[in-house]
Amino acid sequence: MPSSIKIFLLPLAAWFIACAQPVARVHHFHVLGDDAGSWPDVLRPVGLVPGQGGVYVIRSGEGAPGAQWLERAERGAYVILEGESEAAEMFGFKPGVKRVPVRNVEDVHAPKLAVIWQKMLELPVWTVPEQATVFARERWTAAPLAAGFRKGAGAVLWVAVPPGEQGYERFPYLAQALVDLGLRPPFQSSRLWAFFDSSYRLRADPDYLARKWRKAGIAALQVAAWHFHEPDPARDKYLDTLIEACHKQAILVYAWVELPHVSEKFWLDHPEWREKTALGQDAHLDWRKLMNLSNPDCARAVADGLRRVTGAHDWDGVNLAELYFESLQGHSNPSRFTPMNADIRAEFRKTGGFDPVELFDAASPNHYSKNTAGLKAFLEFRAALARRMQEHWIAEVETMRAAKPHLDLVLTHVDDRFDNRMRDLIGADAASLLPMLDRHDFTFLIEDPATIWHLGAKRYQQIAASYAPLTPHASKLAIDINIVERYQDVYPTKQQTGTELFQLVNLASRSFPRVALYFENSLLSVDLPLVSAAASTPNRVEWLGGKMVVDSVRGVGVPWMGGARVDGRLWPVCDGDLVWLPAGAHAIEPVDTTPPLRLLALNADLRSAGATARSIEFAYRSPARALALVDKRPARIEVDGETTKIAIREAGNAYLLLLPRGQHLVSLEP
Repeated sequence: MPSSIKIFLLPLAAWFIACAQPVARVHHFHVLGDDAGSWPDVLRPVGLVPGQGGVYVIRSGEGAPGAQWLERAERGAYVILEGESEAAEMFGFKPGVKRVPVRNVEDVHAPKLAVIWQKMLELPVWTVPEQATVFARERWTAAPLAAGFRKGAGAVLWVAVPPGEQGYERFPYLAQALVDLGLRPPFQSSRLWAFFDSSYRLRADPDYLARKWRKAGIAALQVAAWHFHEPDPARDKYLDTLIEACHKQAILVYAWVELPHVSEKFWLDHPEWREKTALGQDAHLDWRKLMNLSNPDCARAVADGLRRVTGAHDWDGVNLAELYFESLQGHSNPSRFTPMNADIRAEFRKTGGFDPVELFDAASPNHYSKNTAGLKAFLEFRAALARRMQEHWIAEVETMRAAKPHLDLVLTHVDDRFDNRMRDLIGADAASLLPMLDRHDFTFLIEDPATIWHLGAKRYQQIAASYAPLTPHASKLAIDINIVERYQDVYPTKQQTGTELFQLVNLASRSFPRVALYFENSLLSVDLPLVSAAASTPNRVEWLGGKMVVDSVRGVGVPWMGGARVDGRLWPVCDGDLVWLPAGAHAIEPVDTTPPLRLLALNADLRSAGATARSIEFAYRSPARALALVDKRPARIEVDGETTKIAIREAGNAYLLLLPRGQHLVSLEP
């Protein structure tokens, strides 16, 4: 046996013996040669970390002896072959003489999805082994472009050409192909948020959806609350059922509010309060029907409705989203420019000296092309008005917390740092708003604007860096990823999917404490099983003296069977399939002992945990109340050293504990 194989096998063999697990866990990848290309950008976003063992990539022309790779695959390695090489030929992938133009690709994971390469390539028609599954082919000639097969305990995946500079331009679904070949993502996350609009899910069972969301690593659902603004027995019953189903899966539920849109009925009932565009038309823009929140009577009616909605249902928080003005075309499109209601016009006239509607009258000396100073003054006034509105409605939600202290608050706000035109276009001004974090307890959820959706995942690192000087409250920042069809010319797919999506989720998760996805229904079914892995953030995995050491940026779930000791302590945070670890470096080792009670899921930032023969304890931090699922009903609960009565609800075969928001230490005895 070659010495390099011995080096690879020895730590794995020791690990398998120690853990007595029948399924190999692959954690590392290694690209042969000096140029790794974009392969790290393909493999890291699904939880693999650089290192020897596990997944090997042999690039085109690499002179690695083919025989040793046959043996490695037999023993459990996943061998990725790029183009032509001695190893590719050894495995049965051979180029033919005939060549075909390739630009339109069909992938078995989403055969109806248009996968278009930006640049056409002329490629040979390859012969692939009879036992191989063809994952991607040229759409019209069926020439194979990606294929693979199981080989002993491992597998082989071949692609005709490199995956592209970013890692996804040619083959969006390489991670899914590896999973088809038996690779299990090595880590999971349970920290994602997602937006949810019930109008897209009218026939779906809430319990089914909640189970699916939990498997995808979704920790909180932002539910479109405008559908429930007015009382309606049928709709209210549905909402209560949805919230209960989510809570049973330890998923928090937030009331997603899109002011100045209130509800369809509110719009119909109050034409006198409708917002106006610069052309004097009612502001029905896209799906939102905007109301004039500057009108005191309108604002009071909206606040009364919001208090009713938050009081009538078991919400965990409120999300005030996109509380500024239309539109992304700014003043250049007066048919969409707001606010131009009578109250705002009168208010600006007192300070600006003219009616702002004149900015859009070509015959007026105050038309924006002639009165540039006047336009600038109104845009400044508009940005200040948006900030005033945000302060007002944050204060309104703070009053609701008096009745429900557990409520969290989120403010979703478009980014104006990366694309600094947003302040003039829609009135968004993050720099003036962020100091409110000194006075109010809320999460600032940054939404990247549509103007930059075509840019790569690295923009999230840049966005995070641009916000760092603006606030000392970095733990209160979050990022929203819009998973939608983009209006720009983008390749290979109009909507983010596969490796591109996983890169977005992974780099966003590394850059921000919390990542939200808009929206759960737009995620393709082929992507959903790997989103949780993409949100995991391991930096290092190694085996030391029979222990597995995992170092992760955020808390992470590690596939595990049987009992575990973490950092020398019997570990209670496990569900039979995963052991959940706090952020940082931690050492796991197998034990025969099991804790007296297991913490199956915790919707909070786990800080520490441990167990004795009679009890378990764990420390957490959460901006909302913490949802904890345990496998036995606790007979005794202590919070911060004091015996406490905590609401306990049955949740299938588990028990749900509703724990207080904030930072706390909990002790449980069965």
